[in-house]
Amino acid sequence: MLRVDHLNASYRGLHALHDVSLEVAQGEIVAVVGANGAGKTRLLKSISGLVTTEGSITLDGSELRRLKPHLIARAGVGLVPEGRRLFPRLSVEDNLRLGAYAIRGPERFKPLELVFELFPRLQERLGQRAETLSGGEQQMLAIGRALMSQPRLLMLDEPSQGIMPKLVDDIFRAITRIRALGMTVLLVEQRLVEALEIADRAYVLQTGRIVMSGPAADIAANGAVRQAYLGL
Repeated sequence: MLRVDHLNASYRGLHALHDVSLEVAQGEIVAVVGANGAGKTRLLKSISGLVTTEGSITLDGSELRRLKPHLIARAGVGLVPEGRRLFPRLSVEDNLRLGAYAIRGPERFKPLELVFELFPRLQERLGQRAETLSGGEQQMLAIGRALMSQPRLLMLDEPSQGIMPKLVDDIFRAITRIRALGMTVLLVEQRLVEALEIADRAYVLQTGRIVMSGPAADIAANGAVRQAYLGL
């Protein structure tokens, strides 16, 4: 579904991504793991059209790299950004409905059923302002808002960041459920163990370069990866 070839990107004058190439097949969860500053967020922003890049990014064979971000979103790429980027003073319901802004027709708000199935807490808090939610609930809302755009590819940037452990488990279960419903997921995550447990394949990003890739189980069992990222 997604193919990235020889992607290069800069950040504040520094070369942030170096000839990054990766693939995500229909129905997969693919994890991109690595330490802070490895270039994981820059990769997702590049795919979303939010930064200037060189190289090729295709979705189902169609080039995305020269499209504006809103056209990439309409092509079927949904992003849950690092830090959630909610509208804090709007209600849960309004945040979700804004996710469907570009959708037209009678099925516009149909994804609400899925969102409430995945995250019942959101249905209980529809009238609350987003800023009053806990960190975990805000992350649920950010994922729900992205699902409202009915994406074919869902990209998540550090979904476990700043969330209590119990709710981290809920988030990862929801990601697994999203994949089971036929959606394709590109997951950027520092929590190596949890990410590799649910992923089909994985790429290890280090200082802007892909240094390792393969089945997630093989990456998890790799001694060099465990020593570098888990201290084991």
